[in-house]
Amino acid sequence: MSTEHLAAYLKNPHTKVVAISSRKESSAKKLADMYGVKAARIYTDYNRLLDDPDVDIVSVCTPQHLHSQEVVKAAEAKKHIVIEKPVAHTLEGLKAMRDAVRKSKVKTVVSFVLRWNPCVETVKSMIADGFLGKIYYVEADYQSRIGSWWSGWDWARRKENGVSSFLVAGVHSIDLARWFVETDRYKASNITEVVAYAGGYRKGTETPPMEYDGLEVMLVKFANGALGKISSNYDVVMPYNFVWSVFGDKGTAKNNRIWSKRFSGQNDWVTIPAIMPDTAEVTHHPFQNEIDHLVECIRSNRESYLNLEDAVNTHEAAFAAMTSYREGHRVVKLPLLN
Repeated sequence: MSTEHLAAYLKNPHTKVVAISSRKESSAKKLADMYGVKAARIYTDYNRLLDDPDVDIVSVCTPQHLHSQEVVKAAEAKKHIVIEKPVAHTLEGLKAMRDAVRKSKVKTVVSFVLRWNPCVETVKSMIADGFLGKIYYVEADYQSRIGSWWSGWDWARRKENGVSSFLVAGVHSIDLARWFVETDRYKASNITEVVAYAGGYRKGTETPPMEYDGLEVMLVKFANGALGKISSNYDVVMPYNFVWSVFGDKGTAKNNRIWSKRFSGQNDWVTIPAIMPDTAEVTHHPFQNEIDHLVECIRSNRESYLNLEDAVNTHEAAFAAMTSYREGHRVVKLPLLN
């Protein structure tokens, strides 16, 4: 992720990379050399990075169990922040970072980068333009057999730091469901109720083992009255896949296929010729759009529609799912934070 963030900053005409921080000096220098930013200052102490007066924006690309404390410190240092997902692995951490950002009033964007995927953007635009009418139901399913091929797997597979399938990566499906169920072009609908189940077969079967259930499924109710089914499935025996269906009273979207009453005489699906989010390879994702968006928000002094405040609901739903299936699949109402 850090390499993609750095590349995007270098291409933005209003930013330059002035510092790189890592626990290992060699790692930071390697990244600087990779992109020819040899003048960038190297820090192994995150606090020293935040003390640097030339640093205006911080990209938090560390393991998820470190995000909360690093975001709180960045907000207190009055730095704008890009936060890789998931933003926190505990409710307490989520509240601490939200409160710190509220107090400091810095600009934030959370890296649900698929909102800028070309196909996702087109589907969202069509929803906003009324092609599907009033949305009453949505499905979003994150399907990836995450494992040792990912450099971050060793910490992510652990219950202490990874916590759950939804939190490690399945939050993408929660965010996308919220995004598609809302007809406003630049708004996501909040989830208000969650009931969930966990299962699958992969937990504890490998060496080293994944310490939580690989499959989580939640049924949700949204603030606008729509319903949804959202899943995160690490147990699939297949390549990476990310699928969605959006149902409205005037049409339906299934991935890049559209059926709408607006297409008079339609007798087959209309296919959107756009890039799909069909690989886990991060170079495939539109990080440039994300970084450009935050920079423009800072320059125009406006809030992002994908800021930390918005992302709180997505993460609350992930925590609510765990509460639901641990407590007899009861309905959990949101918000969880006050």
